[in-house]
Amino acid sequence: MSNKITLLIFTIFFSFSVFANFSKAEKEVLIKLNQATNGAKWTNKWDISLPMDKWYGIKIVDDKVVSINLKNNNLTGRIPVEITTLLNLQELNLGTNLLNGEIPLNIGNLKALQVLDLSFNRLTGFIPNSICSLPNLQTLLLDRNILSGELPQQIGKLSMLENLSLYENSFQGSLPLSFYELKSLKLLSLYTNRFTGKLSPSIGNLVLLENLNLFDNDFKGQVPIELEKLTHLKKLNISYNLFSGLVSNKLSLLDKLNMTMRNEIGNVVSLPINKG
Repeated sequence: MSNKITLLIFTIFFSFSVFANFSKAEKEVLIKLNQATNGAKWTNKWDISLPMDKWYGIKIVDDKVVSINLKNNNLTGRIPVEITTLLNLQELNLGTNLLNGEIPLNIGNLKALQVLDLSFNRLTGFIPNSICSLPNLQTLLLDRNILSGELPQQIGKLSMLENLSLYENSFQGSLPLSFYELKSLKLLSLYTNRFTGKLSPSIGNLVLLENLNLFDNDFKGQVPIELEKLTHLKKLNISYNLFSGLVSNKLSLLDKLNMTMRNEIGNVVSLPINKG
């Protein structure tokens, strides 16, 4: 009996010890974030003498950090790589700040992540391939940064993604084939980048799409008639690209600028409408 009691006490002590260490480790990561982004100048500052669940923008569940929302809080500096060790994180919102540097390469470690908002910052570099390893990601907002490069080839693995917003960056290249496997997408905003290539007829696979904005890129070729299959589509803007050829009256009326394009020498033209 005494051995069983001793074992029980040891098990309870060990559990509390691991629990405490885990909590301490997450606290150290948050302090690192605070230091790396000039926490003394934040709009809403942290008093680290208080429990973590009292810190502005931090949500704790079962002593685990599940949400960091420091949007519009005057963060400067770089995103510390240590943030990718918060394995229970479901939301990371650092949008509308003054962050620079690159997106951490191992951002894909955050398997529980559902919302990633790094928009309206000064981030540079490219989208890490590891971001395609986030099976629960529903919202990815990277708009209004200084990001460049091509989209990851395996972006189609983000099967839960509903909102993809990358506008006003310097992304380039054609959309990967896997892109057309994002069948949960409802909002797609890629405007004012340098995307090229043809828009695949497979765009018709994105059956839940409600808002499609490709304005001001260099997409070319025929406007896919398959866009008409998107019965949920309420907003469309694919103007100021290099698309050519006839378009249907239905798509022309849906497009915000009525299919106004640029030709190869930069002149503004309107695509002919097939009214048949």
